[in-house]
Formats: sequence, structure tokens, C-alpha cells
Amino acid sequence: MVPGTPGIVILVFISILLSTGVALATVRLLDAGQGASTRAVGVDDITRSPASSGSRFHGTTSAHASLPVPSPILKPSARGSRAPSSTPPHGGKTTPTQPAAPANCTNPQFVTSDPGGGWSDGRYYVYNNMWNINGYGGTQTLYACSYNNWYVVANMNNDRNDGAVKTYPNVHEDFNERAIRSFHSISSTFAETSPRAGIYEDAYDIWLNGIASSGSTEVMIWTENYNQVPGGSVVGTVTFGGRTYKVWRNGDNYIAFVANANFTSGTLNLLEVFDWIIAKGWIPASSTLGQIDYGAEIVSTRGVPATFAFTNFVLNSS
Repeated sequence: MVPGTPGIVILVFISILLSTGVALATVRLLDAGQGASTRAVGVDDITRSPASSGSRFHGTTSAHASLPVPSPILKPSARGSRAPSSTPPHGGKTTPTQPAAPANCTNPQFVTSDPGGGWSDGRYYVYNNMWNINGYGGTQTLYACSYNNWYVVANMNNDRNDGAVKTYPNVHEDFNERAIRSFHSISSTFAETSPRAGIYEDAYDIWLNGIASSGSTEVMIWTENYNQVPGGSVVGTVTFGGRTYKVWRNGDNYIAFVANANFTSGTLNLLEVFDWIIAKGWIPASSTLGQIDYGAEIVSTRGVPATFAFTNFVLNSS
């Protein structure tokens, strides 16, 4: 053996241990940093337990809703499981990249990836509402600058080809079952930007005669539809505010108005819609208003991150 060899071996061994220790420490630090990056930013003011109300595809009883003032409920569906009319081909795997934040919400006051996370802003509640993500997987992060300036980055797929809605991120206001006939006006303005990829629809989701409860009626107004299909069947057409809608109905508890031509911003006379439904005899004249939501029902983003942004939302009533 050459003199001095054991010392060299020892030094090399110590060097390997030290470098391995540094590598392990680095990995642990990176892991710790990644864990921190997934935490919600801001104070989540939810102290209420979301109520579970069953499975929600297209056809049971639906609920991206909340109990009064404002308190979210995980939403089951008022529409039975049904595949979309046209599912875009997946093609090859696309490497996920984080979409850029919308230019008008660069300093969010609230951020959460919690499936039930939400934030009160005045009389409105902004809600991440990943009510049906369990069993499917996927991610969704909500970034809110205000109730009328917020967005989500969602990543989910339709690999089962069942057309199931996974999430309904939304902003909403509770009306605590005020009688519809007591209103002189109810209108809403909105604007949204959606990715035009995957399967989703942007829509109002309105609860009458209770919120996702026995005897309640869910009324949806689809303003932008991308490869999605309502439950039930078409029972007619109607024109409100110069826009024509197909009317879908599924039993006594689900009505959907699907715009013939997509629109991404506008003002709707909601009281006119309620009065029309009452005149059809589909709900009693004594019906009450529980909650009005606006957001996106997301089925798939084709397995890559996609941004849904919402601005200029307001509800006016008297």
C-alpha cells in the first residue's frame, strides 16, 4: 500500500459525506420552500363548516351555494351525469406552464388553494368552491383583489369522459329568502375572460325557495358555453334583453337558460327571468330568492393550467 493512502481515502470519504449532507439539506430546504408556496396568502375568514349535499353532475340537486350571510356550501349537481356534446381531443401531453396573472389583479388581497376557501368582501363572498374535485384530482387557486376583480388558475381533465363538473369558483350574494314579488328590480352586470379550451361554461347560478335544499329550484343563465351540455332537455326558447336563450329543464328543480350566442360581458334583468318562470307555472308566485352567484363551472382544462378571470360584477336590487 502506498504511504498516505488511508489518509486520502478518509479525506475523500469525509468529502463525500459533507457533499451528501449539503445535498440532503438543500433538498429539505427546497421541499420546505415548496410547501410554503402552496399555503394560502391572506386570512381565510371561513369559520363555518361547508355543508355536503351529495354528488353533483348534471341531475340531482345542485349547490355551489351558501347559507345566509354569506356562507358557502359545497355544490352537488342538479344535472345528471352526461358527457359533453363535443370533447376536444387531448392530443399529446402538454407541459404545464403557469399562466400570467390578469393585468387588472396583480396584487391580490386573498389567495387560497383550499377546496372550500373563500373571502368576504362587503356583502359579497368570493368562493373557490372545488365541490366535486375528490375522486377526480386537479388543482385550483383563487386570487382575489376584490369581489369584482378576481380570477382562478385551474388544472383538471375529463379523462373519464363523464362530463362531470369539478368546480364552480364564484362570487355571490345571499338574499335570505326575500319574496320575489317584494322586489321592484333585480339586475346584474358582469365581465369575464375564459381560456376557450377544455370544457366549461360561465354562468349565473341562482337559488329560489331555499339553497340546495328539498323544494328549492336552481336557475342557471349560461353566458358563455364551451363544449358543455345542461341536464334535462330543451323545452323552448325565450328572449331577454335582446338575447335569445334555449330553455332547458330537468324535473322541477333545475332550469337553465343557455344563450344562443356567447357573450362575455353585459347587464341582465334577473327579475324579468324570475317573473317569466313564475308565469310558466314552474315555481309558485310566493317564491323566495335565496342566493345569486356568478362564476365558471369547470369540467376540464385538458390537464394544463388555465385562467378564468372575473371583473365588473355587481348586483343591484330594490
